[in-house]
Amino acid sequence: MPYTLHPTLDKDTHQVTDYPLCEIRLMDNKLFPWLVLIPKREGASEWIDLDRAEQHQLSDEIAICSHIFQALVTPDKLNIAALGNQVAQLHVHLIGRYKADRAWPNPVWGSAREYYSEQERARFVYDLKSALDSAM
Repeated sequence: MPYTLHPTLDKDTHQVTDYPLCEIRLMDNKLFPWLVLIPKREGASEWIDLDRAEQHQLSDEIAICSHIFQALVTPDKLNIAALGNQVAQLHVHLIGRYKADRAWPNPVWGSAREYYSEQERARFVYDLKSALDSAM
């Protein structure tokens, strides 16, 4: 079945690159460096909806993206989460957190949001895409 991106994820994020399993997108909130990995599997809402090989591939892609993202944004803490309470489509958040950010030490959900300017977003997406594509 073809993969369809959930409308909320489409609205809130910007495409960075594609890995073998996941579409990698940037959350449009410059207060927190934030990637979202979305497995391109129609109907998947839980990790267990993926077959064993896909579960391993997702784990590998999370690890690769985490190492690169951590090197690029140098956070105090890298949060990795797959909640799905508001968007059921399986997706994994990688969020760079800083002790001085607006939400620290609380979760980022429900906190302040500030959109990237077109120029800021284009520059960050270029840097992310270059680094992520070089690793795959």
